[in-house]
Amino acid sequence: MGLMSISDKLAETYRGRTVLITGHTGFKGGWLALWLESLGAHVIGYSLDPPTDPSFFQETELSRRITDIRGDILDQTKLDRVINEYRPDFVFHLAAQPLVRASYQSPRETFNVNVMGTVNVLESIRVSQHPTVCVCITSDKCYENKEWDYAYRENDPIGGHDPYSASKGAAEIVIASYRKSFFEPDGSQPLCALSSARAGNIIGGGDWADDRIVPDCVRSLVNGETMLLRNPTAVRPWQFVLDPLFGYLLLAQRMKEYPGEYSGAWNFGPYYSNNVDVQTLTGKIFREWGIGRWENMPQQNNLHEACFLKLDIAKSMTRLGWKPVYSIDDAIHKTIEWYMADFSRAEEMYNFSLDQIAMYMHDADNVE
Repeated sequence: MGLMSISDKLAETYRGRTVLITGHTGFKGGWLALWLESLGAHVIGYSLDPPTDPSFFQETELSRRITDIRGDILDQTKLDRVINEYRPDFVFHLAAQPLVRASYQSPRETFNVNVMGTVNVLESIRVSQHPTVCVCITSDKCYENKEWDYAYRENDPIGGHDPYSASKGAAEIVIASYRKSFFEPDGSQPLCALSSARAGNIIGGGDWADDRIVPDCVRSLVNGETMLLRNPTAVRPWQFVLDPLFGYLLLAQRMKEYPGEYSGAWNFGPYYSNNVDVQTLTGKIFREWGIGRWENMPQQNNLHEACFLKLDIAKSMTRLGWKPVYSIDDAIHKTIEWYMADFSRAEEMYNFSLDQIAMYMHDADNVE
């Protein structure tokens, strides 16, 4: 008998298990819910309504295939009730205010959702006394960014200039505190295996958020408009959406088997070759689509946004056996392929998205 494929190993872990995803109506949460559902998990989603119209969640009709619960991450009573009722084996916490520029407009809401929302999830797990594996998704922007040509490691200082980055840094401190105070107080088998996962700038089909480069490009292309770039020379660690999600699934799998060894902070970034500036990414998107033009946006304010950030992924590669699968060009091709299929209405997007996951798993099995 040959070696099991990665997909088979994941299915062995998640098939028949109850998995709670907070933020399942969002872009990353929707992809994760679809993937877990395809592995045979019983997926419970807890989230507000989809943040955009259209959305990945709507286009794939996920509400027909999972347990879709609408609730606010700040509603502790409802969250307690859901966790007590479903007693999840795994929790992936993605519910968040995910945008840097929106955090300047609504700093209080950003800190509330990103910090207290994380507290609420961990508190519900703590009081439920139900053993679980929990992965809290934060951000690469949780690091104190010094704008240098140095890749941040998991033990580098936490910080944040803008409210979004600061809220993610604060969430990391909350996660570490709960792990040390409640989930591994004496070094014995923890009630909850708890980790944080830090990823880069995610691209993929089904994202329609404002102030994100791919959806902004797609909107300009569909409307025949010139794309205005706010920060054309800013370098970002771009990665295809399934790359970090694959890391989260592998991490939770290992945490289930060896909770004491794998609970902690983990980076899931791209290879350094995927760190390109915004104007380069935009040019690649337009070439993939076949048309498009862009120009510099006149500066209208002085809101701070980081210009350079890289993640060191050595820990995830060596200890989890995870590695990025898609190059920047592969990621753009898969992303634009998804949007073109959706806009053409020639494809059923649930099946199309499952096909992309299946192809990703095939490529992951064969990546060098």
